[in-house]
Amino acid sequence: MKSVVVFRIDRRSGVATYLQIVRQVEQALRMGALEEGDRLPTAAQVAADTKVNPNTTLKAYRELERAGLVEVRQGAGTFITRSLARPQSAPDSPLRASLAEWMDRARAEGLSGQDVSDLFHSAFGAAYPSEAFGAGYAGKTEG
Repeated sequence: MKSVVVFRIDRRSGVATYLQIVRQVEQALRMGALEEGDRLPTAAQVAADTKVNPNTTLKAYRELERAGLVEVRQGAGTFITRSLARPQSAPDSPLRASLAEWMDRARAEGLSGQDVSDLFHSAFGAAYPSEAFGAGYAGKTEG
C-alpha cells in the first residue's frame, strides 16, 4: 500500500492541530484524493514532516477510527476504510469543471488568490450559513 496524503498545519488558525488533521483527511476523502485501502502516514512520518507531536496525530487517527473512516492494523499502519467522495466532486465532474472555469475567469479579471478566497468564503457563508468552513487541505501525492 502507498501513503498518499501530506498534511498542512496552520498553527495560527485557532483550530486544534488534531482537528486540522481530521478535517484534511475528511476533505481528501470527499474530493477522492484518498480512497479505500490507502495508507495514512505514520505518526512518526507526520511528526517529521510537520513538527506535530506524534500523540496529536494518533489522537486524530483515533477520531477518524471512531467515525468509521479508518482502521488501524497492528504493525501495518492506518488505512482508509470508506470514501466520502460524491460524483459531483470528482475531478471530471461538470460542477468541478464549472468551478475551474470560474477560477480562470477570476484570475483573468485580475483577482488575487486572497480576493478569490474572500469572495468564495463570502458566497459560501451566504449559501451555507450554519456550516463552519474547514481548515487546510490534504493534497494527494504519489508515494
